[in-house]
Amino acid sequence: MKYILAIDQGTTSSRAILFNKEMKIEAISQEEFPQHFPNSGWVEHDCKDIYATVLSTCKDVLKKAHASSTDIVSIGITNQRETTVVWNKHTGETIYNAIVWQDRRTAALCDSLKEQGHEDLLREKTGLLFDPYFSGTKLKWILDNVQGAREEANKNNLLFGTIDSYLIWKFTRGKNHVTDATNAARTMLYNIKEGKWDKDICELLDIPMSMLPMVQDCASDFGSMDASILGTAIPINGVAGDQQAATIGQACFEPGMLKSTYGTGCFALLNTGNEMVLSKNRLLSTIAYQLDGKTTYALEGSIFVAGAVVQWLRDGLKIIKDAKDTQEMAINADPSQQLYIVPAFTGLGAPYWDANCRGAIYGLTRNSGPNEFAKAALQSVAYQTRDLLEAMYNDWNVSDEEIKSNATLRVDGGMSASSWTIQFLSDILGKSVDRPEILETTALGVAWLAGMQAGFYPNKEEFAKTWKLEKRFTSSMKKEESQALYLGWKDAVKRTLST
Repeated sequence: MKYILAIDQGTTSSRAILFNKEMKIEAISQEEFPQHFPNSGWVEHDCKDIYATVLSTCKDVLKKAHASSTDIVSIGITNQRETTVVWNKHTGETIYNAIVWQDRRTAALCDSLKEQGHEDLLREKTGLLFDPYFSGTKLKWILDNVQGAREEANKNNLLFGTIDSYLIWKFTRGKNHVTDATNAARTMLYNIKEGKWDKDICELLDIPMSMLPMVQDCASDFGSMDASILGTAIPINGVAGDQQAATIGQACFEPGMLKSTYGTGCFALLNTGNEMVLSKNRLLSTIAYQLDGKTTYALEGSIFVAGAVVQWLRDGLKIIKDAKDTQEMAINADPSQQLYIVPAFTGLGAPYWDANCRGAIYGLTRNSGPNEFAKAALQSVAYQTRDLLEAMYNDWNVSDEEIKSNATLRVDGGMSASSWTIQFLSDILGKSVDRPEILETTALGVAWLAGMQAGFYPNKEEFAKTWKLEKRFTSSMKKEESQALYLGWKDAVKRTLST
């Protein structure tokens, strides 16, 4: 048997998944690693933990499949995006913890850059907004706050990368400092119109361009994992940021196709084809994927807290033992109560982009208990998804009926396994929601990239035909009821915003 090894390096865990020739999962290994919160709103990872868990899961998944490194045709890497790493290119040692995408420490800097009038230029070049979410201001913070960092960077001794770049550099023993277009597009430093690092933005943030990796297609030659790591040199042929990898795994290759991934956060992407659509609603214009030198764009809305609100019920409030408990609790919740949880634990993402507001709960009564909290937590994800989709369709006002017919939402990620949650999502959206047979679409997407590049998997058109529906959810709620619920949510958000 021959396999593709997909490495899925996420926010709270690292996973390794083996896909066989039929693109079916042969084995999975997963390992969580510690989160570090040195200050309020700060989130960090120790890169040693990331690398160690990636290696241990790769070894474990081979063991589970009774396979060896010689059975691996190619490696694909998908990763938590925007998380920022700086390391010394001579020693390989990081100079600071990885600053995670959720981190809000650069909020004041982003506000200052907005006030100085730079945001329009940033949007036109990168499709992004000034927000602590993206890598650029995190990188500037490291250079400005870690002792000796800027001096070393100016001497060309330091390298910057998102997690994919860091892993490839480690895997290739420092031979390859590379990334793909989807990860580059999330740094705030990459001109997605021209397909290159932007000199003007780097100068604005005082970032030496010598630190930046080479940008390649999503399916490309990214180097080879050194033979000393798993026993055989293995080519790395596919790389994509996690949300773009999920878009690929969901086969959203036609303009108008839409996917939403429910993990720690929620990320919805709308394929806009070869058109970079600038949002009027503070959504992001980004790269969906880049193949054969051709860029396909997307509109993206990011929700910072989706599955994380369920983690909060478990780890913070300790009212559940397992995420799966929430579905039964939501079913048993008192229907006469309508709680709204606005999970702005680290601010609100699209379309609000308020870094300073914090979470709130509305509608509490003396009878509110764990069941009502669980129901409100799950519902918050659906409400936030509707926020995103309404903004997307307002931005991308297409009249083509064929494109509109592609508009069914495809969902994936851990929370999509909850049928109660996805049914409520369909009810609130008033549209069909499709759940695929394979929920591991992030890993599947990057496995296909690697396998296709290696000649192991079929081309894009044939791959799209392999997508299979597990269940289609259709709205069963009266429009008046769903609208009333959604208006209650909008009121709760209005009360929560800091401005």
